[in-house]
Amino acid sequence: MAAVTLKGVRKVYNNGHVAVHAADIAARDGELLVLVGPSGCGKSTLLRLIAGLEEVSAGRIEVGARDVTDLAPRDRDIAMVFQSYALYPHMTVEQNLGFGLKLRGIAADESQRRVTQAAKMLDLGSVLERLPKQLSGGQRQRVALGRALVRQPQVFLLDEPLSNLDAKLRSAMRTEIARLHRSLNTTMIYVTHDQIEAMTLGQRIAVMDAGVVQQIDAPMRIYQQPANLFVAGFLGNPAMNLLRGHLRTQPELALSNENGRLPLPPELATALQGYVEREIVVGIRPEDLHRERPGAGMIELRVLVELIEPVGNEAFLHARLGPWPLIARIPPESLPDCGSQLKLYAPRNKLHCFDAVSGTRIECGVMEKVSVSPTHEAV
Repeated sequence: MAAVTLKGVRKVYNNGHVAVHAADIAARDGELLVLVGPSGCGKSTLLRLIAGLEEVSAGRIEVGARDVTDLAPRDRDIAMVFQSYALYPHMTVEQNLGFGLKLRGIAADESQRRVTQAAKMLDLGSVLERLPKQLSGGQRQRVALGRALVRQPQVFLLDEPLSNLDAKLRSAMRTEIARLHRSLNTTMIYVTHDQIEAMTLGQRIAVMDAGVVQQIDAPMRIYQQPANLFVAGFLGNPAMNLLRGHLRTQPELALSNENGRLPLPPELATALQGYVEREIVVGIRPEDLHRERPGAGMIELRVLVELIEPVGNEAFLHARLGPWPLIARIPPESLPDCGSQLKLYAPRNKLHCFDAVSGTRIECGVMEKVSVSPTHEAV
């Protein structure tokens, strides 16, 4: 096992495109760190830089106490699982699992022991004699994991390994990977664009956009205290409601935009005093909008219902507050009619404020302190 440290890592291609901007990331020893972001944000490039499949333009990569920046991939003691599985079609499962060990000159009896152990761990014992074309998608992915597992590396890199699977199988394989990590207690860096995978798998998450690391923290801390507008809008399904407008103080603190007005709690006045008559963004998570007043400390929103989407155990209510669209997650019982007027309530301590120009979070001092489950706390 070993920590992976990136210090000012930068990647610029020959055409001048900057894929990664001075990334500073530390995956701790034994940690499962997830890199998440939209397509083209640089997360897979970053993984390939760690693996040695791409050349670093600037900065340094360390695995444990070693500087591996200029080492060949085979000398880094890192195993990578690719999105495409990359199995040899003419080899059986057993041969695929052991081929890398054979190339490295591992003794036959040791190679067989590792293959048997990996097959048992990944429930592949009954398919060892099959070819990849005779396997399901989930079995192929387990073979790809097993091929990395038998090498017993210091670090595992996984590049969107579940993206080719259907939703049900993805969920099952997420559980499999989490179980595998707990069993091995080995450093893993996992790349995905799927925020559900990121939130459920990662002990910490690094959110990326346009080659820049936007925020690194435990999943629930990022979700409840996003560092900027990009993170706020990216994590969450449905995404956070973002209401953009000008801050006014007369007759009371409010966000105003055209014909819309959102009253803000007076306790925000001190934190927002430098933003009066300036544009800010106020964010509200869909689950923090309620049809009933759940208690004291609420702000009231009078909205126009535009659409209802029942999805089983809940419904998504699409509404409009003046010029601002809103989505609320509500219980599926007694749904309002489209076109009706409705009151929604939001707890004051669930509001998020952002600078409209820089996108950075404005610390308002009224948010509830975030508690993080030990299972998701960084190790």
